[in-house]
Amino acid sequence: MNRFVIAEPKLCIGCNTCMAACTLVHKAEGLQSHPRLNVVRNGTATAPVQCRNCEDAPCAKVCPVNAITQSDDAVVLNEVTCIGCKLCAIACPFGAITPSGTSNLGVATQYNQLEYTGQQTGSLPGLDPILSWSSGVRSVAVKCDLCDFSGKGPECVRVCPTKALFLVSEEAINESSSAKRKATVIADGANLSFVGIDSEQK
Repeated sequence: MNRFVIAEPKLCIGCNTCMAACTLVHKAEGLQSHPRLNVVRNGTATAPVQCRNCEDAPCAKVCPVNAITQSDDAVVLNEVTCIGCKLCAIACPFGAITPSGTSNLGVATQYNQLEYTGQQTGSLPGLDPILSWSSGVRSVAVKCDLCDFSGKGPECVRVCPTKALFLVSEEAINESSSAKRKATVIADGANLSFVGIDSEQK
């Protein structure tokens, strides 16, 4: 199974520390600074939403340039290869991929107003990121990369003040299951009875 980060809404306080830390650590690595997770709020709870690193990865299936691939128990995005087509963001069932942008060298950032009177140089404010655009800016898909460039693991998990975020992996699931089984045996050991099943019984 692929690794991914998930949140416990009961512990999340909506402080946005995870988003700020995500931005800082990726900016320091020279990657897109847009946060890889987004804190969502409703009437009763808050929790960050981010890439689940799906094993069937719809985003990877629709990428026309193979910028998204399965590697090291995760769905990996190559920002250099990405052409900004936004198909991955449309295909993602969790809404966990956001197009962000970076200025292209050698591309005009403003137009000669005498020649291009009234021409817009960007989309209207408040437009959904999938539809927004800006002249002279290359759109790049941004998704959770589990901070694989860092030996400390996902930065959001590390800095969360209430420990609402945690990394899910096959190893972690096996350890959790084992701990629960041991706790059950210790708590109810005296009352447990084991029934043998005949191997010939269906």
